Amino acid sequence: MKGSPLPKAHSWIPSFRQGRTGKKIWKSRYMYLFVLPGLLYFIVYRYVPLLGSIIAFKDYSAFQGFIDSPWVGFAHFQRIFDNPEVVQVLINTLVLSFLQIAFAFPVPILLALMLNEVRQEWVKRFIQSIVYLPHFLSWVVVIGVVTLFLRSDGLVNNMLGAWFGIDSIPFLQMPSLFKPILVLEVIWKESGWGTIIFLAALAGVNPELYEAAVVDGASRLRRIWHITLPAIRSTVVILLILRLGNVLDNGFEQVFLMLNPYVMEVGNVLDTYVYFKGILQADFSFATAVGLFKSVVGLILVIAANRLAKRFGEEGIY
Repeated sequence: MKGSPLPKAHSWIPSFRQGRTGKKIWKSRYMYLFVLPGLLYFIVYRYVPLLGSIIAFKDYSAFQGFIDSPWVGFAHFQRIFDNPEVVQVLINTLVLSFLQIAFAFPVPILLALMLNEVRQEWVKRFIQSIVYLPHFLSWVVVIGVVTLFLRSDGLVNNMLGAWFGIDSIPFLQMPSLFKPILVLEVIWKESGWGTIIFLAALAGVNPELYEAAVVDGASRLRRIWHITLPAIRSTVVILLILRLGNVLDNGFEQVFLMLNPYVMEVGNVLDTYVYFKGILQADFSFATAVGLFKSVVGLILVIAANRLAKRFGEEGIY
């Protein structure tokens, strides 16, 4: 019809394309499509379930549902600190986490520093592959291997009896050995993964810095102290901040599979306690309150550690 303008071919394009940010997004639209599956995963399986956290403030009943269950406010959070059993579980969780930070966290750094000094490339790759392989094993397999070695009729006790005449030692039933065994398991299984991260950071170091240090007469330890360690310092800080965010998360599978009645007093942590209370005893509201408490504490620690890192001149995670 005369006088009626024909629709433009690009009239369907959203108005945000006209803005500066919209132009950048549209220019990289195909890259964002690659991000979309991962983003949908976090939205569907991480953020949407957060709506269920409301039952931490209610006396939830499966028959009444989320909406009709009676509101109790912060009563379940008060139980976390009023119940002596929960206090002991919280202490167990913190002790185990700080033991892992103190002993398991530095091991990948030391391995990366040692591998970085290996000059034979095939030797470095071989060792790196060996230490990285346990990362692919499930905790069920790892705990199974540990049990075969440390049980009363296991390999270690058989060797101690045959070589030294020592009676069988109940390693897995000794409360004093429970946490050290867990830390050693984490070191053996996860150190290889951390080593790869630090080696990737060291790959960006300019080789001319080492050459200049050698010309100046710097020893190997001096080169490590003044060149290698500063190169991975920011990576160490970022990983430490992220680890502090999980200080109340010890990993359910590992601890649960290692638990037995003899070590329950020192081995029951928040993850397993939530399982016993929330699943086995159907106390869903209290279990959710404990999980929400863990998340809030982790968030506070991440923010505090990030601000502290920036105060000392590091970039932090945001």
